[in-house]
Parts: sequence; structure tokens; C-alpha cells
Amino acid sequence: MTVSLPTIGKNTALLVVDVQNDFLPQGALAVPHGDQVIPIINRIAPLFQQVVITQDWHPAGHLSFSSSHPGTQDYQMIDMPYGPQCLWPDHCIQGSAGAELSADLHIPHARLILRKGGDPTLDSYSAFLEADRKTSTGLLAWLQAQEINQVVITGLATDFCVAWTAIDAAEAGLATWVIEDACRAIDLHGSLQRAKVAMDDAGVIFLTSHQLHQGCES
Repeated sequence: MTVSLPTIGKNTALLVVDVQNDFLPQGALAVPHGDQVIPIINRIAPLFQQVVITQDWHPAGHLSFSSSHPGTQDYQMIDMPYGPQCLWPDHCIQGSAGAELSADLHIPHARLILRKGGDPTLDSYSAFLEADRKTSTGLLAWLQAQEINQVVITGLATDFCVAWTAIDAAEAGLATWVIEDACRAIDLHGSLQRAKVAMDDAGVIFLTSHQLHQGCES
């Protein structure tokens, strides 16, 4: 089956999602093998004129932390006013070493670093909309101002921030690709498979970094 490839030019942006110390090995919310995405992202980033990096950026005591809800446990689901919420270990706290982008990530030409999750009462997986599904991060307006209509997404984690970002991008009318080998998943109770189905249903296209390079070379 022929897979549609992005036309990489001024109208296509690479989105690098949450490649931060707390999501890497020994981090507070380590994504299994999360560090393996870094050399792949570093390799493909120079193909793009437009690169956006996202950064999870929570205040201490954020509502999504299990430590903010006595008697709960990490990864427990609870109901919030905006919907179901998975409770996480404290992570990516503003100004902490864990919140810093990996020092091994080398994308000096990135145009924008977008911080999300700063509202203490609202989680934010997607780079486009916060978890209430109404509050904009401003990313879509920025992309539109740059006349970007295609996005290629990499980073952490496939089944949460990458998936929500990809689905929102596709639903906003952007042609959307996810580079599977440049992402890694947490995979809580089948969350990876559910995320892949949801992305596929939204029209997101899955590629490998090798296919991306092939598309550039052809």
C-alpha cells in the first residue's frame, strides 16, 4: 500500500513533543526507552525549516498529580470537572531539572518552544488544546500565521501527548503524520492501541523515519 508522504517545505512543521528529562530513563515519569527517540529526532530535524518543541510545564501541586489527592495512587483514574483524569507522579515542575528539555536534543533552529500544562487546575496533553477541549494553547494560530498546513509529529509519549496533539492537528484541518520510531509510549492498560485507533480514525498517517527520508530523496 502506498503511504502518503509530507512535502517538506516552508508549509510543513516538525513538532517535537515533550522530550524532557522527567520522561527519560531515571525521570519522575519515565517513558520506557524514551531516550531512543532523541537520535532519530536529531537526524530528521534538519529536514525541516519549521520546528516547534513542546514542554510540559506544571506548577507544583498541579491537579493532575496524585500527590494533590490524598488517598489516591499514581496512574489512578479520577473524575475532574473537565472529564476523566489519570493521576501522575509529580513531574515537569516549572523550573526543575526534570522539566528541562534533554541536553541531548540538538535542534538549534527550532522556531518556537511551547509550554503547556501551566494552569494548576487543568491538565494539557495536546499541544493545541488543554484537557477541557476548549482552551487553546495558541499553537494553531501560530502555525496558521506561518502558513503551515502540514505537521509531522515526534516525541513522548505516543499514547498521551503525541496522540492528543496529532488528533487535534488533524481535526484542525492540518495534514498530520506521526513518525512511529521517533515516539515511545507509556502503554497503560492498552492505552497505546487505543491511541493508535483514535489517531487512525482522525486521519493521522503513520510513517517511519526511513520513509520520511525516502520521501525527501525522491
